[in-house]
Amino acid sequence: MRAGKLDRTIKIQGFTNTVNEYGTPVETWTDKATLRAQIIQSSTEEFIRGGAVDETVIIFRTRWLASVTTSDRIEYEGEAFNIKETKEIGRRKGLELRAVRSE
Repeated sequence: MRAGKLDRTIKIQGFTNTVNEYGTPVETWTDKATLRAQIIQSSTEEFIRGGAVDETVIIFRTRWLASVTTSDRIEYEGEAFNIKETKEIGRRKGLELRAVRSE
């Protein structure tokens, strides 16, 4: 994987539960890693689910990180994207992350 193609910065965030000062559980997203990435594909797809809904799908390619799962999300340019699929590139050389913009 060529470093020159990794021209975007993304944050991998994991879902965590914390407790506030009143003892109430609070669900938050915590940064796991900040990575350089390449956008392979970006598209807007329309689905009919009780009406027309636009869904933005982006495929990011980045270096290998073992702890990335589909329960995580990506923050890119101030927007959150839920990870729908992870694919290993080579033998742990990189990852392809298919993500859909959160609503």
